[in-house]
Amino acid sequence: MDYKLAQSCKVLVLDDIQLAQGYIKYSLKELGLTDLYYADRTETALKQLKDTRFDLILCAYDLKHEQEGYNLYERLKQEQRLPSSTAFVITSADTSAHIVRAIIELQPDEFIVKPFTVKSLDKRLSVVLERKRALRNVYQLMDQQEFNAALQELEVVLTNPAHSRFYPTALRLKGDLLLKLEQYESARDFYEAIVSVQSFSWAELGLAKALLALGDNDEAEKRILRIAFKPDAQLAAYDLLKDVNIQRQDYNSALESLVTAAQLSPHNIERHKEAVDLARLAHDHQAQFESAKKAARYARQTLHDHPDNYLTAARAGLDYAMTVEDNDVPDVLHQTQECIKQMTSSFPTAKNEYDEQLNVVNARLNFLYDDEQKAQKLINQLSGDVLENDDLETLLDKAKTFHALGLYERSEKVMNEVEQRCHQDDQQSRLFIQYVKQEKREKSAIRMNPRELNNSAVSSYQSGDLNKALKTFRQAYTIMPKSPSIALNLLQALTDKTGGININKNVEQLMHRCIRTIESGELSEDQHSRYQQIRAKLEGSL
Repeated sequence: MDYKLAQSCKVLVLDDIQLAQGYIKYSLKELGLTDLYYADRTETALKQLKDTRFDLILCAYDLKHEQEGYNLYERLKQEQRLPSSTAFVITSADTSAHIVRAIIELQPDEFIVKPFTVKSLDKRLSVVLERKRALRNVYQLMDQQEFNAALQELEVVLTNPAHSRFYPTALRLKGDLLLKLEQYESARDFYEAIVSVQSFSWAELGLAKALLALGDNDEAEKRILRIAFKPDAQLAAYDLLKDVNIQRQDYNSALESLVTAAQLSPHNIERHKEAVDLARLAHDHQAQFESAKKAARYARQTLHDHPDNYLTAARAGLDYAMTVEDNDVPDVLHQTQECIKQMTSSFPTAKNEYDEQLNVVNARLNFLYDDEQKAQKLINQLSGDVLENDDLETLLDKAKTFHALGLYERSEKVMNEVEQRCHQDDQQSRLFIQYVKQEKREKSAIRMNPRELNNSAVSSYQSGDLNKALKTFRQAYTIMPKSPSIALNLLQALTDKTGGININKNVEQLMHRCIRTIESGELSEDQHSRYQQIRAKLEGSL
């Protein structure tokens, strides 16, 4: 390592293992780095970071608690407490795929696997520190939000042959700045010029982002698919595919991309939360519940840990329980109650702070346990028609409860309040606004809950009122498009209505949707037999 560079660096080492600290201290001193500070926990590190500006932070992935080093870096980034000119290096002895992906997603300046040699440490740290020094002016301007000035400073770097080693980083920063400044046409032209020379994954991803911002979804999708299986681009590619499909309002495909990314890197909490929003729009209540539970689980002992995570999971469980087969309801409700138990055990004061919200959840639970009297009693304990103090998710939960209990006017009033607040809030998520519109439309058109709809349709079908059965099965399928049993009932009613011949285009499309749902789900032996009989009737027609 360059002696002058080493002597000018202040270094903070975060590691809670004394032996590791000793070896790192020895290694750094061998490299000429002597201005060293140490910490073994987050609180100590935060105090030192407040008092001292460091050039290099060498941080273990785990400290006193699992992921503590990772969580510290995430917190510093989120709170913008770390200058861009400071090099942050994460070290870890654990090279599990999901941990490596989680670290890479946070984009530290370097990730070094333990154990390491002095020679390998020298090589990695020298590059990082020299790069930070060469681009220091650019980083400082970026921290000051002077993005146009940072672009100009990058041009100075890119025209200086002495900095040729850092051209790839400088070019990548230039693309990021063009996107941040919303100069999408310039960004597209810039990235196209890069990939025409060499197909860097970061340039392909940047080009896809620019194309997506310019409304060229098809070309953006082509670019994304080219690199979707490259290890260094996979997660970002799935996220962009999700964005493409949201633009098309294809929420099922968007959810599929997002869930795939979440499985690859489960520590990304925001991805799980967005999956909850998408799953609600897609009426995929199982995915909604699973994503909400994962958000709560992976948020534990991180800056994301909050009672709302458990409340969201409980609400998702209630939504899911409304749609499953009767014999599956007890298990889903048990899991839902576990979410509430975890919330109150992790946050002892939550029981009082969330009294209103928990009453609504418990009312829905009692309704699903067929104790409408107790559910009504809990609803009567709510704070009347005063809605101003409730957040939007609490209001939605109230609207669902009122609707289930037949209090349609109160449900509609609450939904109107939610919709009005959405219109007044420019920062509200587009997905949430779409969900509110969908909920309001469906609650207005469909009075019965999902299970009641299916039972009513079956009753109409058995009594020979095929038209009424068809209408009700369609309503049930609208709000439960993932249910193979409802899809089967609707397909059978459609087949009986048409006789399996002279099927018009709209009915044919609906039948194909039912078939996809049936074949991607699980059927009982009796249901499978019914399905085979229906397919035999439809043979040659579809």
